[in-house]
Formats: sequence, C-alpha cells, structure tokens
Amino acid sequence: MSRLVTSPGGRRGRGVGVTEFMVELYVARSDAGAVGRSADRARLAADELRRQGTPVRYLGSIHIPEDETCLLLYQAASDDAVRTAAGRAGLPVDHVAEVVAESNAEENRP
Repeated sequence: MSRLVTSPGGRRGRGVGVTEFMVELYVARSDAGAVGRSADRARLAADELRRQGTPVRYLGSIHIPEDETCLLLYQAASDDAVRTAAGRAGLPVDHVAEVVAESNAEENRP
C-alpha cells in the first residue's frame, strides 16, 4: 500500500538532489478523457525538458473522481522545474507540493 503525504521539509525522493512533487488539477467528472490527455501532455513536456537538461520526470497520476481532482506526480530537482513542465504542457498550476511516497510492501509479504 502506498500513500502520499506532504513532506515535513527537506526529505529527498529517489536519486541524489531529486524530490517528488505533485501538481493538483481540477478535472470535471463530465470530461472522462481529461486525465489521460493531461497525463500525456505532462509526460511529453517533462521528457522534452529532460532532453534539454532540466532534471524533471513525470511519474504518473492519481485521479479522484469524487473530488474532481487529479494529482500529477513528478520527480525533479525543484518545484520550479515541475511548474515549468506543467506550464509547458498547458496545465493550469494552482498548487505544487513536495510529497513523500511510503510503501508497506514488507508488511504485505506472505
């Protein structure tokens, strides 16, 4: 089981100098394809920036239909890199937060 929590400050994600971030987007329930389109644009923009030397990588998304929310997950050196990637993807960015993914995989082993 994984969960995302806002970092209490300074915790690093996988890799040296790299942190995980999330971008929160509004996604209307009536627009079933919005999450996929947003994820595709986020991935392409992050790939382009990475080829140009900006340390940013799109990791995936979490859709919460009941709240009309989508969380896009990134790995980057800074929140500015994430904002740049999301902006290049044409995504409205109101909120970017550092996150820590924790896994209880050891507890789930037989």
